[in-house]
Amino acid sequence: MSEVKNIATREAYGDALIDLAKEHDNVVVLDADLAAATKSDKFAKEFPDRHIDCGIAEADMMGIAAGLSTCGKVPFASSFAMFAAGRAFEQIRNSIGYPHLNVKIGASHGGISVGEDGATHQCNEDLALMRTIPGMTVINPCDYVEAYAAVKAAYEMNGPVYIRFGRLAVPVINDESNYNFEMGKGIVMREGKDVTIIATGLMVAYSLEAAEKLAEEGIDAEVINIHTIKPLDEDLVVASANKTGRVFTVEEHSVIGGLGSAVCDALAEKDPVKVTKIGVNDEYGHSGPALELLKEFGLDADGIYKKIKETI
Repeated sequence: MSEVKNIATREAYGDALIDLAKEHDNVVVLDADLAAATKSDKFAKEFPDRHIDCGIAEADMMGIAAGLSTCGKVPFASSFAMFAAGRAFEQIRNSIGYPHLNVKIGASHGGISVGEDGATHQCNEDLALMRTIPGMTVINPCDYVEAYAAVKAAYEMNGPVYIRFGRLAVPVINDESNYNFEMGKGIVMREGKDVTIIATGLMVAYSLEAAEKLAEEGIDAEVINIHTIKPLDEDLVVASANKTGRVFTVEEHSVIGGLGSAVCDALAEKDPVKVTKIGVNDEYGHSGPALELLKEFGLDADGIYKKIKETI
């Protein structure tokens, strides 16, 4: 078996932007003084005339992106999730969401795996915030292959899109040669009959590991990768819940308003079953090495396994 590569999803953002720009003259990229961190500096080196550094002014950046989109451009506005979804929320809501403009938001450094940057930069609320904006598509890819495909898919669709990327290098679990990204469609990564694990982002790889641990205990877990939080693949969620009768959601995000809440909304209306949300509880993160923080918050494979085992 070939060795599994570990690559941060933010790397895919930079690579996909370059390839998109080679094919489409209307692709432009904006940054708020964080090009090196979001990896859109790769684009800036290849296409300096199509890259705009707006400085530490995220709200202004969103306004500029909105304006460019009305002139036939497809702007990708890049910053940390905390500053994109958090600081510039009002501009995204009113200047991009309300007129339903064709702006793509590349939000890097989501979740507690930002690590040593601490609570002020560990955005565990972005998916919840973006879900509330009418017409906003919200994507949280699980690995490099999926992140690359998500950027391409975001360009192809018309309307505002929020894509979350991570700082931490994570396992590449998808095969680029046969991977197909379909907006709004979840992917069954592992068939199972006893419990359903619905995961997003870097939690998909850890959930697959947890499922293997559960299998050793005689618990057959189905693992679903939900890369598109909104629109949610409700049909797949309901079908799996109906099959297993027990659902766990796993996300590197607050348990309030994110994937878990979206799943609960769908199941409460269509097929009520018991759901346990695994994520960041009603608390802030803090500074520390990314892997140690994931372990502390129970978001590594062992933590997910223990939570499911003790609950059922």
